[in-house]
Amino acid sequence: MREYCWQGNSDGVRGALMTLDHARKFAAQALDLARLAASLGEVPVGAIVVRQGRVIGEGHNQPRALHDPTAHAEIMAIRAACAALGDDRLTGCEMWVTLEPCAMCAGAIAHARIARLHYAASDPKGGAVEHGPRLFQQPTVLHKPEVYAGVGEAEAAGLLKDFFLTRR
Repeated sequence: MREYCWQGNSDGVRGALMTLDHARKFAAQALDLARLAASLGEVPVGAIVVRQGRVIGEGHNQPRALHDPTAHAEIMAIRAACAALGDDRLTGCEMWVTLEPCAMCAGAIAHARIARLHYAASDPKGGAVEHGPRLFQQPTVLHKPEVYAGVGEAEAAGLLKDFFLTRR
């Protein structure tokens, strides 16, 4: 996990300084998608894919609506971004998501070659970046994005907590 506010060029893409305001803007967009998911009765997780400062894909959790256990926010955002670029590789792109990705989503992030992953809230039970299998630390994972955590954490964690309180 790295500190803000730096957008590097380790993947060969020209980098630029990212301010905390930019980080908060993208985190807020992902949080809006999480709120949309909650309003539809889905677990409130939202994700966006950004390339050169522009959103090229977005998604929110939809497993129940689509009857698809793979319809997580990250997967939906990756699918949209790949369609927008006409490519299965998202080299030079960043993902912003409201919750630490699970193993499936972390694997998709690696396969899509996303350069940087930013997530808001940690997920000690289901996360696979800092918790559980720590997928990006495994030697068999060929692509390992830079990982940044914490921007928008309080809002994302609060939204999840409120959602699950109403379900119990």
